[in-house]
Amino acid sequence: MERRKFLAGATAGAVGLGVPALPDGATVVPRQSPAFGRPGKDFPKVCGDLGNTNHSNLSRITRRNVGRLGGAWHVNLEGGSTAQHQQSTPVVRDGVLYVQTTQQNVFAVDGRNGAIKWKTSVGTRTTNLRGVALGDGKVFSTSGANIVYALDQETGAIVWQRQLITADEDDGNGGAGGTLAGAVVHFDGLIYVGMQGSTGGARGRAYALDASTGEVAWTFWAAPGPGEFGNDTWAGESWRTGGAVPWIHPAIDPELGLVYWTFSGPYPRTDGSSRAGDNLFANSIVALEAKTGKRRWHFQSVHHDIWDLDNVMAPVLADVRVDRRTRKVVVYGSKVGMYYILDRRTGEAVHGMTERPVPQDVRQKTAPTQPFPGGEPFVPQEPRLGKATRPVPFYETGGLYTPHWDRPVIIFPGAGGGADWAQLSFNPHTGWIYVGYGLINSGFSNARGGRVNTSRPLGEYFAGGIAAVDPATNTPVWVKDGEWSLAHGNGILTTGGRVMFQGGPDGVLHAMDDVTGDVIWSFQTGAGVHTSPVSYEIDGEQYIAVLAGGNGLPYPDIPKGDHLWAFKLGGTVAPAPAPAPPSKRNDVRAAAVTGTTVTLGRVWNSSTGTPGTTENTVAQNAMSPQHLAVAVGTTVTFVNPADNGFAHAAVSFFEDEFDTGVLMPGDSHAHTFATPGTFFYNDAIFPQNTGKIVVF
Repeated sequence: MERRKFLAGATAGAVGLGVPALPDGATVVPRQSPAFGRPGKDFPKVCGDLGNTNHSNLSRITRRNVGRLGGAWHVNLEGGSTAQHQQSTPVVRDGVLYVQTTQQNVFAVDGRNGAIKWKTSVGTRTTNLRGVALGDGKVFSTSGANIVYALDQETGAIVWQRQLITADEDDGNGGAGGTLAGAVVHFDGLIYVGMQGSTGGARGRAYALDASTGEVAWTFWAAPGPGEFGNDTWAGESWRTGGAVPWIHPAIDPELGLVYWTFSGPYPRTDGSSRAGDNLFANSIVALEAKTGKRRWHFQSVHHDIWDLDNVMAPVLADVRVDRRTRKVVVYGSKVGMYYILDRRTGEAVHGMTERPVPQDVRQKTAPTQPFPGGEPFVPQEPRLGKATRPVPFYETGGLYTPHWDRPVIIFPGAGGGADWAQLSFNPHTGWIYVGYGLINSGFSNARGGRVNTSRPLGEYFAGGIAAVDPATNTPVWVKDGEWSLAHGNGILTTGGRVMFQGGPDGVLHAMDDVTGDVIWSFQTGAGVHTSPVSYEIDGEQYIAVLAGGNGLPYPDIPKGDHLWAFKLGGTVAPAPAPAPPSKRNDVRAAAVTGTTVTLGRVWNSSTGTPGTTENTVAQNAMSPQHLAVAVGTTVTFVNPADNGFAHAAVSFFEDEFDTGVLMPGDSHAHTFATPGTFFYNDAIFPQNTGKIVVF
């Protein structure tokens, strides 16, 4: 299968296998609709415009001069706090940046010098905030207390506020719970607000509010109630806690009058036994009439999801040339590692769609088939030994749609694999979609009896990269594996100067050539970048800005902060000191214990400094102690207590340092460590039970 592709890793440079031969990487790209409001000197919306293209037409910063880019200014929005991560992408109008912090503050910042013009608190209950909306002289923000605020754009004063997600919203049909989520979107007198909470059984809903008053104009329930289209795809009363939440903002086509919203997976997340059926509108993109919320069409990418493959993303709207015909498309998908490219008017699959039979498990009530679009995926769809997706030994493994029950099964793309919620860019110069992806496995189980439903197996490696996909064929143009997962809010901005920008969890912001993906400039921001860079112009000077504040996923130790940066040609503000980068291996984070004995199948009691008294075969920390520190030359004895009910076996993986063999209750095995190092090991019979021994 031919693929125009660049492969790049930590030790290998990119090798071109057929970049398009047209000048400067150009391809035949139709003129894009101006109705989306393409960013120029302003960047007035998260992802730039109503089509979420994440592209700026500004061209003063180019591939030739980007090496002169430097800090124009820098401000710590929360006084240098590292207590919270930050996911809010700034928006810009008339030289002023508007941005939120997880600490529940909304800021207006002078784009020329970083001076704070005003700051407004919207509460104290922290939650993810991903961006404000601007419109009608107001700044619209959500809050952790599920209140939507309209602030005066000039002063930050509260104009109105509206409480959402109340217990009586649905007239007694159930579904309260969850929190507001996603960037707010403003269009033609309405604002659009989403929510999260499917992992706790919230019933998903999408809101449109009157931008002048805050009154609810319409609500779309993503798990339909009785008498509504799709209710029959939920067994019994399972729709009441169906999940299917819209936790990322939608796209809007003003010419068609449609809003395109994506909805998450159903609840329970990895146990489908109680919710037989396809579970609409979970794992779906739905085209809604912007003024009424009436469903025009929908497409479900995963039927009866049990893998957290929710494909929630900011959909991208573009016009592309397919078979010599211009098609108005919406690009949807990514968490499964492939895109579903659909006609914006009808939902028709532009490159075809095939329902393929998939593996079955009657206990999970699995769907008999799943939809596969025409084209090719941009990442593998099963674990690969030659990549960071190399599975931890002794787990069952499988590719996309492999079912699971009580024994954990590693599949890729996992719950955080593929492109997850990376905000991608459509570049009208190349005609390509650019996206960051993660190479991260997940171990799936039904979450019963204390099992972890979508664990990232301890000791596995994390990585990722960037892909360019041609939506005209839905095939990758190039794929560049790198050292970091770039799938959790690591948005990509492309520009008219043919430079694209993206930050990573190590805090480094990169500028890249939009044809090859080669890095041509880098800058340390001081904290992980899990937002999208933006571009704006003041008095003919182009700026790039980004909020660097870290994230909690997929690496637990991403450096956090509150750094708002702006850059310009000739900028003189120096980079921030480099923070400690995240661990590239999913680490055991329990405190180190000194000793010479590891007890298998038991959870360490840190208060007594002894192994627990009850056998545990499902917990990731069922090694006592889970983190042991010993000197070179120490002999460690692995013990399966006589009162355990099962055999156990501790085996060092990837480093292959030791193997106890199968230990029946009452058996033990001794191993002497002759060399320093860090050695992960797990139980060959209950593989999620994992420990780490550090030899110094």
